[in-house]
Amino acid sequence: MSRIELLLEVEDLLNTYCNDCLVKAALRKEKGKLAAHKFCITECTVGEKLKQYGDKLS
Repeated sequence: MSRIELLLEVEDLLNTYCNDCLVKAALRKEKGKLAAHKFCITECTVGEKLKQYGDKLS
């Protein structure tokens, strides 16, 4: 995949799953922004996929 294709894929994932994520919104409200961000990075399957794309871009 080219760099542009990877960036488009990342943008598509974020727009499809992350923008209106109810889990993220609930965690932000209950535990704060840091807890929600940590969940997204460590436990969410979409976050794991985003990390893989990030590794390819590096």
